[in-house]
Amino acid sequence: MSTAVQPSAATAETALRAQGLSRRWPGRPVPVFGPLDLQIAPREIVCLLGGSGCGKSTLLRAIAGLEPPHEGRVEFMGQPLTQPHPRAVVVFQQPSLLPWLNVQANVGFGLDFKHQPATSRPERERRISDALAAVGLAGKGGLYPNQLSGGMAQRVALARALAREPALLLADEPFSAVDAITRTELQDLLVEVVHRWHSAALLVTHDIDEALLVADRIVLMGGHPGEPARLVREWAVGLSRPRLQHPAELTRLRLDILAALQDLRAAH
Repeated sequence: MSTAVQPSAATAETALRAQGLSRRWPGRPVPVFGPLDLQIAPREIVCLLGGSGCGKSTLLRAIAGLEPPHEGRVEFMGQPLTQPHPRAVVVFQQPSLLPWLNVQANVGFGLDFKHQPATSRPERERRISDALAAVGLAGKGGLYPNQLSGGMAQRVALARALAREPALLLADEPFSAVDAITRTELQDLLVEVVHRWHSAALLVTHDIDEALLVADRIVLMGGHPGEPARLVREWAVGLSRPRLQHPAELTRLRLDILAALQDLRAAH
């Protein structure tokens, strides 16, 4: 069942709240998106769907503080988010591992940056060890990027994010470059670590099936030509996991989402 997206009431269980966000490119009169509102609760995975070029990645970067919005505000853990936060991490499509560092060093890379809270060496080692164990790479810390498969490299990228003990995980199509079997494994892993670490997660994807298998909520982004993109539809995915045990319900949701996407295309 889909509904128009409305701002939710503020609650103590909100990890992220974006209100009235708008972003524009220099020299272009029409904003890329906005104004729009979005909330994510702890241990909730929200998938952002939409056509290519509608502004999904731009929205994610604005929420992360990498490209501040021109209008509106983002609150993270009850505080304004105006720049990258130590506990709000971004996982991109490519792992972007440093080839001269081994897996352990890649996972720990960034823990010593000046905006990160100071940690002792034992605490740093514990974080790295826990993160590698969480993604199934315990004992692999001595390997180098050229010794890893694509799926292992993306697991390292996820471990690097987890080492920062994130309260918010922002992922921009992180599994699109791996094969179908590995992708399924990584999708299951994402769900597991979000719930285990009590993180909130926003996943940008163009894959309806991925959204159906991973998300607690699916939000559709789009708009009419010449107008800013908005969050136009929302679906709550209240199915128990594993989701493939509910083929009839998944099919109904998938068809509803496809119909909504077709409506957006028809508007163009």
